[in-house]
Formats: sequence, C-alpha cells, structure tokens
Amino acid sequence: MSPDASPHSDARPAPLLVLDVVGLTPRLLEHMPNLAALADAGSSAPLATVLPAVTCSVQATFLTGATPAEHGIVGNGWYFRELGEVLLWRQSHELIEGERVWDAARRAHPGYTVANVCWWYAMGADTDWTVTPRPVYYADGRKEPDCYTRPAALHDELTAKLGTFPLFTYWGPTAGLPSSEWIIGATRHLMATRDPDLTLAYLPHLDYDLQRFGPDDPRSHRAAAELDAAIGPLLADAYAQGRTVVALSEYGITNARRPVDINRALRRAGLLEVHTQDGMEYLDPHASRAFAVADHQIAHVYVRRPEDLAATREALAGLPGLAALLDEDGKKANGLDHPRSGELVALAEPDAWFTYYYWLDDAMAPDFAQLVEIHRKPGYDPAELFMDPNDPYVKLKAGRALARKKLGLRYRMAVVPLDPEPVRGSHGRLPADPADGPLLLCSRPGAVAATVAATEVKGLLLDLAGLPAATPLRAVAG
Repeated sequence: MSPDASPHSDARPAPLLVLDVVGLTPRLLEHMPNLAALADAGSSAPLATVLPAVTCSVQATFLTGATPAEHGIVGNGWYFRELGEVLLWRQSHELIEGERVWDAARRAHPGYTVANVCWWYAMGADTDWTVTPRPVYYADGRKEPDCYTRPAALHDELTAKLGTFPLFTYWGPTAGLPSSEWIIGATRHLMATRDPDLTLAYLPHLDYDLQRFGPDDPRSHRAAAELDAAIGPLLADAYAQGRTVVALSEYGITNARRPVDINRALRRAGLLEVHTQDGMEYLDPHASRAFAVADHQIAHVYVRRPEDLAATREALAGLPGLAALLDEDGKKANGLDHPRSGELVALAEPDAWFTYYYWLDDAMAPDFAQLVEIHRKPGYDPAELFMDPNDPYVKLKAGRALARKKLGLRYRMAVVPLDPEPVRGSHGRLPADPADGPLLLCSRPGAVAATVAATEVKGLLLDLAGLPAATPLRAVAG
C-alpha cells in the first residue's frame, strides 16, 4: 500500500482499468502488439485459473478472491434443484456469494466508484455504472438487440453515441468484433465522462474464432490482431488519464475436436428421462435418476439418489473422451464442493468437450436445438457459432427470417447444426501447458512476476489501487 493511502485517506485511490480479454494466452500475445507493449513496459505473469475454467466461475473468483466452492458459481450454469430447471447465463449478481473487491475498497475508501461494462452477473450489483447485454423480449415472442444500464439514463446516452448494442455479434453464427468494439466504446465513454476509480470491461472477441477454428488457425490469429487494434485507443485513453491497466484472461482455448455425448450415455443406461410434446423430446430433470449439465470441458452430473451413484459411474465408464469423474473428495480437492455442483463432476480429455444432447434421434430434437437459444438449452452449445454446413438452404432460411424480422413479424432463425463436428476449440480444464493458459498483464512495472492465482486477483487490484487487501498477495510456486 502506498504511504499516502492509509484507510479512510482523503487521497484518491489509483484509478484502474481491468480488461477481461477472453482467451488471451502467451501464444496469442505474439499477435497482439498493443497488449504485448503493455506487458513489456509494465509486467506480466501466468495466471493460475480455477476449475471450471469458464467465464462465470473465473470472473466470480476475480471479484471475490474465493473459489467456486466458496462463491457458489460452479459453472456458467447449473441445475437449480429448488426450481427443477437447468439455467445458464443468469444475470443476477445475488447468485455470487462473498465480499466483492469494491466492498473491500469502499471499506477503506468510502465513495469508491465502479463501472462494470459487461462482466457477468451485472444486474443488481451495487456498482455505480452498469452496462450489460439485455435483449428486448416482446410479447409476441420477438427478441431484439439492446442492453441494460444503470443508471437507466445511461442507456439512451450510449445508444445515441454508439448505436444499439449489437447483440447478434455478441454470440451466435454472426458473432464477431462489433460487439467488443461497442463495449470498448462504452468503456471509453464512461472513463471520459464518469471517471470511475475501477472500470471493468469484458471483451469476448477471441471466444468466437478460437472455438470455431482452434487456436492455431490463421483466422484465430487474425481475430487476436483485430481485437488488439480495437483495444489500442482504449489503452491510449487509460494511459492519458493516469490509469493503471490490468489485462487478464479467464482461460485459454485449446484444440478440441471430439464431442462427448454424456447425456446420451446416461439415457441409454436408463438413467436420463425425457417427456415428449408435439413430437419433440425435452429433458425431464425431475424424473431422471441422473443427467448432466454440459459446460465446455466439464459437466456437472446430478444424481437424484445416492443409491444411483454406482449405476451412473458404470454408465459413464469407458465413455470415449471422458477423462475423470470427480466425487466428493475430488470436488473438494479442486475447490468445487458446493451444493450447486453435481454429485459427480465429469472432466473431458484435453481434445474433447461435452455436448448437452440427450435425444437419440435428430427427428425428435426440440425446436430450440437449431436456434441460438442459450437460456432454454440444458447445457452449453458451441454449435451455435455456426450455420449448419450440411443444409444447402441455410442461408436462404436465414434471409427469410431476417426479412420477417425487418417487417416486425415473428421469426425463427433455425440455422444451428445438430452435428457438432465443426467445433475446433474448447476450454474448462486446467491448462496442461502455461503457453495455453491465461495471463495477467499490468502496466505498472514490477507489479507481478511469479504466477498469480485467480484467487489473488482481488488482492492485487486493491494493492494496485493503494488500498489494504484482506489478505496479502501470495505468489504461486512454480
């Protein structure tokens, strides 16, 4: 802590800009000169992430300094037992348990201000300024791009300056740079007009092509260069305003081409049940003895009764692409022993990932299976990044849907493949090679050197701000 920043000091804490650059690794940094220059002029270190290495879990760890076992965010979603529903990508900040970094900052410096631009679980957080994707859900079923802001007046201010938030480039077959460019623009605007003490910005661009093509593909390298160029003006603003910049990543994306149909294995064993409506099959979690919530390279396996654990293990034994099943001891050893976790947690092999598919005949798939529908699918679906390559009419279907959309009519953009073969990259496991793992870069020389644990990011940010941390920063050996 700096000598002039004692608890309750009137001196302003050092202002921070924290960029969550999804998928940033040492290999990709070679294609990102602006971020590489930040590291060269400042400092950098490998970041030891948590299991599961997925967005919501890792971001919650950054903010609280706690493991998923402590803060409760055991994945990008889980089975809400009290509701009997699988829910992914929720937005309520109340789902996170534990003290946030800004709580600790405000205890030391009342009036500490925070802007959150698109970090997850943003709604309901006691940040001063909040921006998060939030479509307009019309009563007739249409979904249109938009965002949620707090204060509410910020919505029209950002829309007037940047245009409507480009939701359909934030995820789905058309996901690309415009969404990250919009987020960068919103971040620059908030820094210039509100001057937060802590500014958080989530930049998802590298998530897309690295999952589509794998991290070694030239198209992924080009995506890294494009994002870096877009970040350049934001970094220039931060430097001119005297902000310390931290750029970090939650995970690295590695080559993975083998889909693992974990729910189909449980169904064939008679453990997973479905119910049928209008010729479509829907997962029935209430009736199932066991089912899995797939989340990239991990899957929470929920087993209704203890006496079914052995049958569940037997059903999954030898499943190609399944590396391990964590029991209670395994979950505890990995900081994942929270009541929201499955009774078992499945880990994929390094080149494999879990599908959510539970139907055995594509003719019985629910109609949402071919949609970009992150809230209805009982698991993560990276195939949503593609238009079905096996459908010769897929672009015609998309064109017709867009025409209906422009006319203000209801439409179905049913273009997502049911065959996950195109997917080339995934994440969720702990990295085997530091070159494929996440990074932490800081514009301040000497701020980091040895590997920094994800649980220590909260303390590091407080230290960089010149505020007391609850626990001292500890370097990870190795």
